[in-house]
Amino acid sequence: MAVNLVNVENVSKVYGTRALLDGVSLGVSEGDRIGVVGRNGDGKTTMIRMLARLEEPDTGRVTHSGGLRLGVLTQHDSLDPEATVRHEVIGDMADHEWAGNAKVRDVLTGLFGGLDMPGFPQGLDTVIGPLSGGERRRIALAKLLIEEQDLVVLDEPTNHLDVEGIAWLAGHLRERRSALVCVTHDRWFLDQVCTRMWDVQKGDVYEYEGGYSDYVFARAERERIAATEETKRQNLVRKELAWLRRGAPARTSKPRFRVEAANELIADVPPPRDSSELMKFASSRLGKTVFDLEDVTVQAGPKVLLKHVTWQLGPGDRIGLVGVNGAGKTSLLRAMAEAARSEGERQPAGGQVKVGRTVKLAYLSQEVAELDPNWRVLEAVQRVRERVDLGKGREMTAGQLCETFGFGKEKQWTPVGDLSGGERRRLQLLRLLMDEPNVLFLDEPTNDLDIETLTQLEDVLDGWPGSMIVISHDRFFVERTTDRVFALLGDGALRMLPRGIDEYLERRRRMEEAAASSAPAVAAKPAAAVPEKSAADVRAAKKELQKIERQLDKVSEKETKLHAQIAENATDFAKVAELDAELRELTGQRDELELRWLELAEDA
Repeated sequence: MAVNLVNVENVSKVYGTRALLDGVSLGVSEGDRIGVVGRNGDGKTTMIRMLARLEEPDTGRVTHSGGLRLGVLTQHDSLDPEATVRHEVIGDMADHEWAGNAKVRDVLTGLFGGLDMPGFPQGLDTVIGPLSGGERRRIALAKLLIEEQDLVVLDEPTNHLDVEGIAWLAGHLRERRSALVCVTHDRWFLDQVCTRMWDVQKGDVYEYEGGYSDYVFARAERERIAATEETKRQNLVRKELAWLRRGAPARTSKPRFRVEAANELIADVPPPRDSSELMKFASSRLGKTVFDLEDVTVQAGPKVLLKHVTWQLGPGDRIGLVGVNGAGKTSLLRAMAEAARSEGERQPAGGQVKVGRTVKLAYLSQEVAELDPNWRVLEAVQRVRERVDLGKGREMTAGQLCETFGFGKEKQWTPVGDLSGGERRRLQLLRLLMDEPNVLFLDEPTNDLDIETLTQLEDVLDGWPGSMIVISHDRFFVERTTDRVFALLGDGALRMLPRGIDEYLERRRRMEEAAASSAPAVAAKPAAAVPEKSAADVRAAKKELQKIERQLDKVSEKETKLHAQIAENATDFAKVAELDAELRELTGQRDELELRWLELAEDA
């Protein structure tokens, strides 16, 4: 029988006139892996701080089992700014001692890319004081994970980690024996790591079995039974439920609810996007040309990030862009944005970016634009436009869009200067969409947004007719809002990944293994010369690549239609057999196209 490590009994906490927690009772047992979700400001962080006894409740009590070894990662580290990384992470261990410790090696490699900590000026001997907030946070996380604990409490552990870092952390936490309580907005991470969920809402905490996907299903069922009046929020839950059940069935981990009831909920919910309809509308708004990159080279100072890239962003394309930090994702977007703003006059270091005449670009950067702190939220939006056309006859007023993004009627009159970082991020997104762009560049749009706001943003983007590029470490958001994934692997090239982020992680793993195995050989013997391709061969390969990408899109659309037809004719076995034969033929075509694409990618 599992031992209770922490007991929370009838705990309440009030700030000002607002009750964040009201009579909450919970327990954390050995082996529990608990994910904590809820809107920003609803008390997630307050609850786990009380759980860790970093904050006292107003009423009730929190008890720990005797001798509990507790590790806590808060949003603000307590590292000594004058100490070195070695002192904080490794402590007094001798070099041979920590280098021979498999756990230490795994943590340093997983969080920093190697034992020598590439990216830090003096490696382990780097002084902490001058480092960025993100680097300090990774150091605090490494220090925590190297130690042995009975319970680990993490507040937003995926912040400042890239896709690879998040995947490593998920694997590491799954293998640890310690119990876990984790607050995060990363839904993919919750699905990978957690076996229970706590949903903090309006002073209460609702408990669910399973990961994030299971929580979405169970919450939709609970709200159906309760016949909740919050129609808007329930519709969003049903839409996300449809996405999870149809789009990514492999996400579910240990469902412990009535699947039949969940399926009934989504019986009449259409797919999140009507891609062909949106593509038609986008083409009518944008024409044939959006962005054409021809032999483009992008630099950041003296460093060349991208070399001889030929690529096309077409009308209605929804692209996810992933890659190692420093590979040039943001620099690529900036180069394209500069060409658009200067109407083609400002070009990158090499090559040319052609911009369609009708392009109206909105670029959400990682920096939050400063607004007049005295403006009210509604005023800040109305200064852009009073009403916005969302396409297909959908129109919303500034006030309605504010509500969609979590600014209720009272919040709309809050001065901008009083908003939190996450609320300012939401307002920035809202103002961009209010300007009716037809091309969106979103660079880390999920920063500081809670899960409920993310689902609302995804809902708005589902019906948004235009071209879009998303850079994000939030894997769930990328897979949910985009149709294709391209990667920058740090070698100056831009590659399409037919299998998305899974393929990106596989490629990165192979590259690291190849680098590790070939390093001594390269030192001993020069590599054999590789015959260089002519410029004409490279151009031809790039053109054929673009043609294959368009063919893959068409095959994907046909497969989607066939799946729908199979579902419609489920009782007609002859028809299903005929459709299944077509589907197998299409699958064969797709495999051939992907194989040819990979061959050409090497040439290009």
